[in-house]
Amino acid sequence: MTRAVIDELQVVRAGFAPVKGTRHLSYPSVRLDAQGAAGDRGFALVALDADPTRGRVLRTVQNPSLVAVRAEQVGDRLDVELPDGQSASGEPVATGEIVTCDYWGRQVPLELVEGPHTELFTRHLGRAVRLGRARRGDVIFAGAVSVVTTASLRDLARRTGHEGLIDEVARFRPTLVVETEEPYVEETWLGREIRVGEATIRIGLPIARCAVIDLDPDTGERDVRLLKSIAAHRPLNRAGEPLFGVYAEVVTPGEVR
Repeated sequence: MTRAVIDELQVVRAGFAPVKGTRHLSYPSVRLDAQGAAGDRGFALVALDADPTRGRVLRTVQNPSLVAVRAEQVGDRLDVELPDGQSASGEPVATGEIVTCDYWGRQVPLELVEGPHTELFTRHLGRAVRLGRARRGDVIFAGAVSVVTTASLRDLARRTGHEGLIDEVARFRPTLVVETEEPYVEETWLGREIRVGEATIRIGLPIARCAVIDLDPDTGERDVRLLKSIAAHRPLNRAGEPLFGVYAEVVTPGEVR
């Protein structure tokens, strides 16, 4: 009889971005709860339309230069640094303004905040944007946690000729990278629970990939045609997007180191 819970897997990398779309950073530990990794995408950039009460959350695939921006939250302080060295640091101050934003067809409320970060992002993107504080889990596309495995990365590197994928796993922006020996074994874990550190996660559906994986994870420049390479040998969803990695939900909160 198959066990519902798989033995604890070794996590070799844990990461997220506090501002959606900015560089995916690696952390020595993350805390998982029902909404995912604490601090993950707690802020998002908003492009306001003619109606100041409505806006659009900026998507990474349409704003690749965001990937070159390093953002890190330390306590209540948000530190943002551009690739040219310009930076802004301070606590985002709530304005009380709530805008309803479209995020992949889903309506999410964001509270606009003030601080030195807005001007920095506007200058970098070359367009007027506002920084908004998101409710936990509101600007996450599907599962609260994304998982990529080392065996699948190694197989993908071999098949596509992109040997640097292990070091460039941030292309896939995973919450967790776990050690495995069999490529794509994670796709057989649907509905099963896995212990990762102090937390337990339940594996969900495979992740459909978009052109974000073609972006250099440090500069945001489109430097490879990885999406096309993956599509040549990986299963596709109905939209023709190749599947790589799996989503997961948090069953038992806890620290993952």
